[in-house]
Amino acid sequence: MPTVLITGCSSGFGLATARLFLERGWDVVATMRTPRPDVLPASPKLRIVALDVLDPESVRRAVEESGPVDVLVNNAGIGLMGVFESTPMTTLREVFDTNLLGVMAVTQAVLPQFRQRGAGVIVNVSSATTYKALPLLAAYTASKAAMNAWTASLALELQAIGVRAHLVLPGRSPETPFGHSAQGRMQDAAPEAYAAFLDNVFAGRRNDGPVTHALDVAGAVWRAALDPGAPLYLPAGADAEAMAAA
Repeated sequence: MPTVLITGCSSGFGLATARLFLERGWDVVATMRTPRPDVLPASPKLRIVALDVLDPESVRRAVEESGPVDVLVNNAGIGLMGVFESTPMTTLREVFDTNLLGVMAVTQAVLPQFRQRGAGVIVNVSSATTYKALPLLAAYTASKAAMNAWTASLALELQAIGVRAHLVLPGRSPETPFGHSAQGRMQDAAPEAYAAFLDNVFAGRRNDGPVTHALDVAGAVWRAALDPGAPLYLPAGADAEAMAAA
């Protein structure tokens, strides 16, 4: 059976994707910064590998330990929600290092084996926030939009060596912390002039509406991995599909 290497598998979308591929008979390399064997069912088809996408040596070791891979799923990433003015530059750099440069590093480490075989698939997990401007997500959205642009250009290059690249764009997930505690932290950190604006934003977020579930994302990744005719952009979740259609 083919092998999939998935980053960021300790929870959320990565964990659901690893479970789906395992259930469907694939060999799965599930990577995590801190390996947690308890989150996935024990299986001879599963390997859990330590990987910190910000550490070049960790990337090198993890790809070497993974061996031949047919599909790479770049899922590892971090979220950021807050007023841009009061977000430290160190935090902004961490978001871009993880969500963009870390993805690039893992991809660059895997590409030589894809090129040598003349086959392979790369699936990058982005965000439906890139379809529509939303407040308090400026830096996060910028990091994902940069990933989109890079992936679109990369996909054109990879056609020359028989490799595909796709983007999966999840919407808002119930697993994402957008609660009152986050509002309180932002209001403590942001200048007072933003207070009423923050109240309005969070009031709007309390409204019920369509969301994205982890299995939506896993299913979109599965399609990208198996379907040569899949589009470059694959929205995942009812809200993401609505944003893409709009």
